[in-house]
Formats: sequence, C-alpha cells, structure tokens
Amino acid sequence: MEETQQPDKAVFVGIIKQNDDELKVKEYLDELDFLAMTAGFEGDRHFIQRVEKPSNATYIGTGKLEEIGSYCEENGIKYCIFDDELSGMQQRNIEKIIKCAVVIDRTSLILEIFAQRAKTSYAKMQVELARYNYMLPRLAGMWTHLERQRGGRGTRGGMGETQIEVDRRIVKQRIDRLREQLKKVDRQMSTQRSNRGQLVRLALVGYTNVGKSTIMNMLAKSDVFAENKLFATLDTTVRKVVIENVPFLLSDTVGFIRKLPTQLIEAFKSTLDEVREADILLHVVDISQPDFEEQMQVVEKTLQEIGANNKPIFVIFNKIDAYHYEEYDEFSLEPKTKLNRTLEELKHSWIAQEKTPCIFISAKNKTNLPKLRHDIYKMVAEIHAGRYPFNNFLW
Repeated sequence: MEETQQPDKAVFVGIIKQNDDELKVKEYLDELDFLAMTAGFEGDRHFIQRVEKPSNATYIGTGKLEEIGSYCEENGIKYCIFDDELSGMQQRNIEKIIKCAVVIDRTSLILEIFAQRAKTSYAKMQVELARYNYMLPRLAGMWTHLERQRGGRGTRGGMGETQIEVDRRIVKQRIDRLREQLKKVDRQMSTQRSNRGQLVRLALVGYTNVGKSTIMNMLAKSDVFAENKLFATLDTTVRKVVIENVPFLLSDTVGFIRKLPTQLIEAFKSTLDEVREADILLHVVDISQPDFEEQMQVVEKTLQEIGANNKPIFVIFNKIDAYHYEEYDEFSLEPKTKLNRTLEELKHSWIAQEKTPCIFISAKNKTNLPKLRHDIYKMVAEIHAGRYPFNNFLW
C-alpha cells in the first residue's frame, strides 16, 4: 500500500506598520494561509513583527529572521512565505539567514497557483508571461536554472554580469514571443466577440472564492468548475442564457484579490475584455466574510485599473447562509460594532443608502434565486428592448 505524500509545511510572515490595523494584518495572513493551501502547502504558523517601515535589505529585522529560521529548522518547515512582494535583494538576504526553507513572496505564490490552475493554452501563455515579467528583475543568482532550460548550449562560465545579461536577453526574447502569440489569440477572441451580434452581455465579477462560478452554473445550467479554493476559475467562460424568452450572454471571469500582482493584471487585461465590453456587471460579494466591504473596494479599484468602472453594476450579496453575527448585549456599555450587525440591520446600513441595485442570496441553498433571475430579466429586457424595439413580445 502506497503512503500518501504529506504536503510541505509553510510559515507565513507579515508586518504591522504605523497606523496599521493589527486585526487586518492577521486577516491578510489568514488569506495568505488559504492561498498556500490552494497551492498544496500545509500552513503551520504566522509570524508578525511591528516595524516603522519595511527594511530595504531584509524586509523585517534580522533577529526576527533568525527566530523564524530556527523554528523552520526545528519543525521541518520547507517554505517561508512573505505577505508582500520582496525585491530580489531582500529575498537573497533573507535566504542567507533562513537557510533551511525556500523563501517566496505573495506574488510568487499567486503566480504558482495561476500556473497550476491554467487549463487552456491561452491561460497558460498569460501566466507564463506574468512569471517572466516577475522573474526579469530578479535574475541575479538564478542563471543556472535558466541555463538548464536552454539545454546547456553555449558557455557556462562567467557567473557575473555577462551571464546575467545573457539571461536577461533570453527572458526578454521569451516575453516578446509570448506577447506576439497572445496578440494573435486576442485578435481571434475579439473577432469571436464581434460575431456574437448585439446580444446583451453580462459579466460576473468579484473577489476570488465568492461563488461566481456557482451562480454561473445556476443561471446558465452549465458545468463551470467551482470549488472552495482561491482562483478556481482562470479562463473566462461565456454561456448563452435565456430567461423568460430574453436571451443574453453571461461570462464568468477570474476573481480579484488584494495585492494582486501587477504582472497578472497586465497579463490578464485581454481576458478581462469580457468585463470591459459587458453591458452590466454582476458584482458578487461573499457577505459572510468579515472584511467583505474591503473586498468590494479591491474589486472596484481593479475595475478602475482595467477601465471598466463606468458600467451599470448589480450587486449580488452571496452566502447569506454562512452569515453570522455576535449577539449584542443591550446593557453593555460598549458600542455596537460591525460584528454585532444582524443581516437585516446590514441591509438597511450603507448598502441601502448607496442606491445601487442589489440582492441577498445563497447560491448554495438557492435562496432568492427566482428573484435574482427576475431582477436580471428586467435589466436585460430593458436593454434588449432598446436594441430590438419591435420585439414587443419580450414584455
């Protein structure tokens, strides 16, 4: 009987700067832990240090790094993952102190997940482009790995600037080749989108793991991969949906995340054309998350970065089945906090004042699904009637 291979253990490192919310930093590390689990690691321990600002040389203090290194050595920890992007110099200096574990940063971890999750050749090219863009400024000390990829051609001498320049040229050539290949595919996809006619387009957007694919499957009766892991969906999926004789196109897109690597935003901009060209954005929010408001802000900021922040938005607050709150003691002298809000109180908070169309559902339990379908029907039918004014049967 074969033994099941145990996942590699990882520790996580974050910092609390001046004016930082300690609870937020812990939430970020919890998310980093979840990212690591998605990548196949087993989370072990969180290390946090208060600093005035990150060290340019080692990110955190050398004393703390020595403590982390000792812990990793004593407990068989293979990976040490930092919650921010490290510069090449920071990573090399940290590795000199933490010798027993592989040092990676949040960006590298997300890129690894994207590489694991990419299924189509298009998604694989996008991720490969992002990885090379990440690698380019960090080539010092990595030349032997690249030399193996080159198949051993050429000289292996000269570990100084000459070899690094050779490697930079190799990487830049690969980046240029990938960009050219992606441009060709982008043109094909643009043609496909233009051939869809004037059907109304809706795009599901939101933070990663909020239930977009589950909602897609319910509305389109499709089989889009959905899993309780971050970035379960990378490739944009488009399905034709008909509600009460009104047809429209619904697309499911890659989820957003805080501190999303700039390399990935750049690489996936073409995929997110579905978002930019949509008539309506369905912003899905996991309301069971304590920091769902911050997650909404991350999505809104990312939409702005890709030039899609001027679209009509319909907010779908999902996972009401998992929403919980702490009972508030009316005799307490402490003021109510966000954790004390009931779902009804939350509905009548800033959410009501925003005047943005929204609905509260549970995709898992199919709660409010009929109303969701009706609300979508009304929005789509209104646009549809403007494009096809003689199709009065739609009303």
